[in-house]
Amino acid sequence: MKKISKVFYITIVLIIIAVGYGVINPVHFEEITSAGKAFVASTFGWYYMLIMTALLLLSIFMIFSPYGKIRLGKDTDRPQFSTITWIAMLFSAGMGIGLVFYGAAEPLSHYAVPATEDPLTPAAFKESMRKTFLHYGLHIWALYGMVALALAYFQFRKGEPGLISTTLKPIFGEKVKGPLGTVIDVLAVFATAFGVATSLGLGAVQINAGLDYLFGFTIGIQSQIIIVTVVTVLFIGSAWSGLSRGIRYLSNINLILAVALLGLILILGPTLLIFNMFTDSVGGYFTNLIDMSMGTAPLNGENRGWLDGWTIFYWAWWISWSPFVSMFIARVSKGRTIREFMAGVLLVPSFFGFLWFSTFGTTAIEMQNNGVADLASLNIEVVAFEMFHAMPFSLVLSLFAILLVTSFFITSADSATYVLGMQSTYGSLTPPNSVKVVWGIIVSTIALILLSAGGLLALQNTIIIAALPFSFVILLMMYALFKSMNEELYKMK
Repeated sequence: MKKISKVFYITIVLIIIAVGYGVINPVHFEEITSAGKAFVASTFGWYYMLIMTALLLLSIFMIFSPYGKIRLGKDTDRPQFSTITWIAMLFSAGMGIGLVFYGAAEPLSHYAVPATEDPLTPAAFKESMRKTFLHYGLHIWALYGMVALALAYFQFRKGEPGLISTTLKPIFGEKVKGPLGTVIDVLAVFATAFGVATSLGLGAVQINAGLDYLFGFTIGIQSQIIIVTVVTVLFIGSAWSGLSRGIRYLSNINLILAVALLGLILILGPTLLIFNMFTDSVGGYFTNLIDMSMGTAPLNGENRGWLDGWTIFYWAWWISWSPFVSMFIARVSKGRTIREFMAGVLLVPSFFGFLWFSTFGTTAIEMQNNGVADLASLNIEVVAFEMFHAMPFSLVLSLFAILLVTSFFITSADSATYVLGMQSTYGSLTPPNSVKVVWGIIVSTIALILLSAGGLLALQNTIIIAALPFSFVILLMMYALFKSMNEELYKMK
């Protein structure tokens, strides 16, 4: 039995305190965290914009720089997983669920309430796609990729434990094995546990809404408890089977289901308009990338409010998820060169996302414009189902979507329990099944308790606030990474 670290016990205490307060006084908890989130967004919005842009520039630099030839492992190591499986695994952990539920809803929302354009106009249509591409495109994958690169480099190239704290060893030396390292790792585990619990809870609400829409499955805490319980049993079973079986097979299934659903909507939707919007939107995205990446709307309060509620919220949310997603991406990337790794992580999921949002978003907006369905007035969790309802083979499409979301949930939670197990056993690459099961039960329990108490929004706010200190850790990780790689390149000359 591998030794459980003190990070596990400290994090459990913090979880009990946070969840306990959220149950005892959920209203006050939400008020405090909402105020904290608003303060962080308004005060540090410029900083989030800068750090995300800097990470994007760094990731592009890594592809073309001399660092690209360095292998994530020994020079003789080769990838454990095929390229297709590797892409499927990082994609499933990174953003799979969001594609299904926000594929139609987010472009439609930006079309109805745009950042700068007049609503429900062709200009708003174009802007809605550009902004959605911004939120799910290169920036998020640059963040995940650079953090994962630091973890994989130190873990597989330098032989360090798979912990966030050990990536800072070039800066702090052996101090990372003391209280400083413990604080950093606790922050990472806390963010991972609560991030997954929040998504599990929100996902249960969304699946509940879809099942109610299709089959009259009653919306309420009892139904959501059933959904969370079923998903928990499934992802614990997958976690028990191991990385090379459970997550690997489910990730491939996810990719097949996602491509199938995408293909059906492409064929059944306004196909020609979809391809035209995809081409035009990709061009518009790259043309406006610098302005969108750096624009903080300092002189326009209304535009700034939109920015705080969407872009800056996303940047903080993705940063809070980066410990979990990046650790998992690092784990499955051993043996790849830095150039191959960064090009794959940055480009493939981004362009698949562009095609996905072009397909679902264009279909939804076209339905709204033609009066086929008033999708803009619906709650986000049912927009896709209402869109499917207005299309041929609506039941098949809806069942596909529910199956895909459930599968994405299982792989995301499965990946998270693996990462939490690693962090609880001093970075072990093969954490015991018992530890993964314990974490699976913990995150599901957090979700159920806060669903019952109405505290999920407060928990989401807490994670976004926690993203601020972790962003400073990311900056230190980048400095440590370049410091170590420079020394290695110097020795190679």
